[in-house]
Amino acid sequence: MGLSMLPTILQAAENFCIHQIGLPHTTTGLSDKKRTLIAYLDIETKSGSKHRAYLGCDNVLIQYIAEIFLGEENSDEETLTDMLLETTNMIIGSAKVIAESSDINPFTISTPHFLIEDYFTMPYDGIHTVQVANGEMMIAIKAL
Repeated sequence: MGLSMLPTILQAAENFCIHQIGLPHTTTGLSDKKRTLIAYLDIETKSGSKHRAYLGCDNVLIQYIAEIFLGEENSDEETLTDMLLETTNMIIGSAKVIAESSDINPFTISTPHFLIEDYFTMPYDGIHTVQVANGEMMIAIKAL
């Protein structure tokens, strides 16, 4: 069930790249291991299944996003963490709207939480990497 959500979340991430960042992007499977700021939020489908969606951005990308939204060229760690949480909320929230409007596996979402700045080592059921602005965004999903 969680894997069926991943394309919707990926579509929302691609929309974010196009409409918010305004730069071309590419998507791949899991990329090279690199340190990433990682946040998550929990999803519950209408049918009651629960999943955890992870969103991670490397420092290059999250700093670029902070420049776009906040006008900050050199953000501190707290600002980058807040920007990651807001980006997670925007992307997964957009995926929720896409799922509701297409009636494909509608779901509700929780508040995003910062997890860690590290290599992505959590278990997952599906993962994609979006490359944009010389940085990377990792999106993964895991059934709970």
